[in-house]
Amino acid sequence: QVQLVESGGGLVQAGGSLRLSCAASGRTISSYVMGWFRQAPGKEREFVAGITRRSTLYYADFVKGRFTISRDDAKNTVYLEMNSLKPEDTAVYYCVADRGASSVSYYSQTRYDYWGQGTQVTVSS
Repeated sequence: QVQLVESGGGLVQAGGSLRLSCAASGRTISSYVMGWFRQAPGKEREFVAGITRRSTLYYADFVKGRFTISRDDAKNTVYLEMNSLKPEDTAVYYCVADRGASSVSYYSQTRYDYWGQGTQVTVSS
């Protein structure tokens, strides 16, 4: 079992930045695919970014050039650096982990075996 705990969310003005962290425990995540999803009020949960064990990166179109996902396997932690934030980025952000054996798309929720409890990001206009 892997436990994921997100941190770093908060309130920020449009144009600002936040860095989310996801600390994993229970297992070493070095072989896991890691990622972030988000869910805004009244909307479906959506893929934000993913990173494979070899650090191949995947991004949703709406965050390309603004968000950066990274991992530090020595710290068992994944990060999401968010810049140029917009009010439409307001959502609960979830860290996810996949054991790496799935053939399901990186962009699909069903790929991921483990989910964190989420951290709220609110961007004011």
